[in-house]
Amino acid sequence: MGRGIEGLFLFRKKFKVDFGELEEEKESLSSFLRTILDRNVISYDHSIFVDSEKLSVQELEKLVNKFIYRRHLNNKYWVALEHGAVKIHMLERKKDRKKKERMTPPSTIKHGW
Repeated sequence: MGRGIEGLFLFRKKFKVDFGELEEEKESLSSFLRTILDRNVISYDHSIFVDSEKLSVQELEKLVNKFIYRRHLNNKYWVALEHGAVKIHMLERKKDRKKKERMTPPSTIKHGW
């Protein structure tokens, strides 16, 4: 006991998908990966672990990307491969200051009607 999630995958190839801030889609992604891969997929804390001998981490990254696009989440999240794990990141929103500066000020012309 006390081995944590690693005890579930002894002597097997495992890949990790780290959710970051996409926690609400965790069960949907788990189900998607189980259906596509027909492999053991376990949710634990803020991650999903995929047990597979024939799958590469690059293929797993493509599948997670596919899920993001199918759920129309690509305008908020992006997928990266970091240290042998697939990680989902939230896009940073930059404030568009130039847009505010370019706005036309209201007209101050006096009309003589």
